Amino acid sequence: MNKQEIVNSISNKHLKFTDDCIEDFVACANLLEVDKATKIVSEGQYSDKTYFIAKGSLRAFYIKDGKDISDWFAFENDFINSINSFFLNIPSPHFIETIEPSVLLEISREDVQMLSDKYREFDRLEKLMVTKTMLQLQQRIVSMQFETAHQKYANLIIVRPNITLRVPLMHIASYLGITLETLSRIRNPKNRI
Repeated sequence: MNKQEIVNSISNKHLKFTDDCIEDFVACANLLEVDKATKIVSEGQYSDKTYFIAKGSLRAFYIKDGKDISDWFAFENDFINSINSFFLNIPSPHFIETIEPSVLLEISREDVQMLSDKYREFDRLEKLMVTKTMLQLQQRIVSMQFETAHQKYANLIIVRPNITLRVPLMHIASYLGITLETLSRIRNPKNRI
């Protein structure tokens, strides 16, 4: 997998890029091949990079009172970044790490801005990704406020059917805002009280 193939894949999957846009995108991007459990953003770090996941999975998480709380999962064909740091130029409030060995395309905020200014299709891609993120966060807020633990898990499985094969259950439980024991009971109805 090389940069050209990955950018072509983004173009084919999301919005068709012109040849010039593809050429400039490839020139700006860095290809990263990273091991499992690699932190690509740390809490307190200024992060001006965004990442397209060509292969693998990542999660965003916080450490609160010594407890690891997963906030976001991203998989192939998703973009991920420290939203606050990337858009507001402030220290990241959370960590981002790989869950699996991953292949990422990294691009800086400066290059994203340049490509958005220069190419309408890239600007549309940026808006599409921001909108997708906002909608996912809004759905997550509704889920956290109004759904039972069972509903949260069932809806997650609808959206990501193979998530339990790729993400440790402890991270799924913290993402859902439930204990690992509750998640185990939900997953195995014979163990319900």
